[in-house]
Amino acid sequence: MAGAGAAVVTAALPRAAAAQAFASKRPPKAQRRFTSAAVEAEIARVKRRIADPELAWLFENCYPSTLDTTVTKVGTVDGKPDAFVITGDIEALWLRDSSAQLQTYVHLTPKDAPLRRLFHGLIQRQARCILIDPYANAFMEDPTARSNLGARDDKTEMKPGVAERKWEIDSLCYPMRLAHGYWTATRDKAPFDATWQRAMALAVATLRQQQRKSDDGPYRFQRLNLSPTETLMFAGRGAPTRKLGLIHSMFRPSDDACLYPFLIPSNLFAVSALRMLATVQREAAGDATSAADAEALASEVEAALAAHGTMPDGQGGAVWAYEVDGYGNAIFMDDANVPSLSALPLLGAARRDDPLYRRTQALAWSERNPYFFKGSAAEGIGGPHVGMDMIWPMSIVSRALDSDDDAQIRQCLRWLKATHAGTGFMHESFHKNDPATFTRPWFAWANGLFGDLILDLERRRPALLAAPL
Repeated sequence: MAGAGAAVVTAALPRAAAAQAFASKRPPKAQRRFTSAAVEAEIARVKRRIADPELAWLFENCYPSTLDTTVTKVGTVDGKPDAFVITGDIEALWLRDSSAQLQTYVHLTPKDAPLRRLFHGLIQRQARCILIDPYANAFMEDPTARSNLGARDDKTEMKPGVAERKWEIDSLCYPMRLAHGYWTATRDKAPFDATWQRAMALAVATLRQQQRKSDDGPYRFQRLNLSPTETLMFAGRGAPTRKLGLIHSMFRPSDDACLYPFLIPSNLFAVSALRMLATVQREAAGDATSAADAEALASEVEAALAAHGTMPDGQGGAVWAYEVDGYGNAIFMDDANVPSLSALPLLGAARRDDPLYRRTQALAWSERNPYFFKGSAAEGIGGPHVGMDMIWPMSIVSRALDSDDDAQIRQCLRWLKATHAGTGFMHESFHKNDPATFTRPWFAWANGLFGDLILDLERRRPALLAAPL
C-alpha cells in the first residue's frame, strides 16, 4: 500500500440506495483517463457470467478503475512510449502499485495496440525511475520535481524525481514481474531496450548489495515522525543482522518499517521475480550473461531461505516466518499487503499445494497472527499501517484466489459484497464490525486485485459466479 496511514472515512451505508439497479460508478466516458476496447469487451463478457447483480456491479466498477482514473500521462520520452500511473488518491507512481495495477490487464494486450503502448510506456517509465534511484519506492511525474508527499525532510539521499525513498525489496521485484507478464503475453521485444537493460542490471546489483555481506551498504533512512513504523534505528541502517545471503528490506510492502530486516515474503518474491527477469533478459533482450547473474542470485537467496526462513508453528511443524534477523530471532505475523505470507502463490513465490505454504497460510488466518481480525462484518488480515481491527479487502481477495474450497470462496465473495459501504469499490481497509468506517475510497490496486479474482473464478470456478450468492 502506498503512502502514510490514511485518514479513516465514516460513511453512511446506503444499502437501500444501492438496490436501485446498481448504477455504474465509473466516470463518464469523456472523463476516463484511458480507454481500452479489449478491457471494455472483457467487462461485458464477464458480467454476463455473473448471476449476482451486486457482484457484477462491483466488477464493472472495480476492474477498469486503474484505466479510468489513474493513468495520468501517456506520451513519449526521447521518441519512446512513456506512461505515468498513480495509486489513486496519492499523486505519485509507486513501482509496486503501478505494476500490480496494470498486471490485471496483461492477458488482453495481444488484442489491443493502445493497451500494449500503455504497458510499453510504464515499463520504460519504471526503468527510468530505477535509474534515478533504485532505493526509492515512489516517484514524481516530473523527474526534476521535489517530493510532494512530505518526504522532503527525510534524512536520506533524496534526489529530484523521487517522491519517497523507503527501501523495499518488492519495489524492484514488481517491475520484473510486469515485464515477464508482458513478454509472455505479447512476445514484443520493443520495451526491453538498452535503458531497460541498464535499469534491470542496477536492480539486481542493488538486491545483491542489500545482502550486506561485507558492509551495511549505502542506504540510510530516518524520518522525523512520532510513529516508529516510519523510521529506522541505528542512524537509519535498521536493526542488526547476521549475514546469511538473504536480502535486507528496511520497509514492508505497506511502507511500514521492518522489525527484523530479513522480510521473508519479500525474499521469496525476489526468488521468483529474479527468475522471471532472467527469462526476459535471455529471450527478449538476448542477454544470457545478465540472465545467469539474476538466476545465480535467485538460487543463493532460495538456499538461504530454506536454511533460515522458517520457524516452529507451535504444533510440531514449521511455517515461513514473517521476519528474521539471522541470530535465531523471528516473528510470526502477516500483513495484508502483497507480498504477504498468505498471498505467496499470487506472485509465483510458492505453490498453492505446497504443505509449508498451506501451514503458513492457515496460521496467518488464525489468532496466532496479531493482525488477523474477526468481527461481525467479516474476518481477514490487516496490519500496523492503519491500526487494529481494520481488515484489508486485499487479504480476503488473496484468500479466495488461493483457495480451491467453494464454500470458502463464496464466503469471501459475501464479505467483499457486504463491506464496500455502498461505494461500489474496494477500500484499503474497513472496520471489522463496521464497514462504513474505512480508509482510502480510491485505491486502484485493491480494485484491480478484486477484478483479478472475478476473472480467475470465471476461468477456474465458473459455476460459483453463475449461481446466486
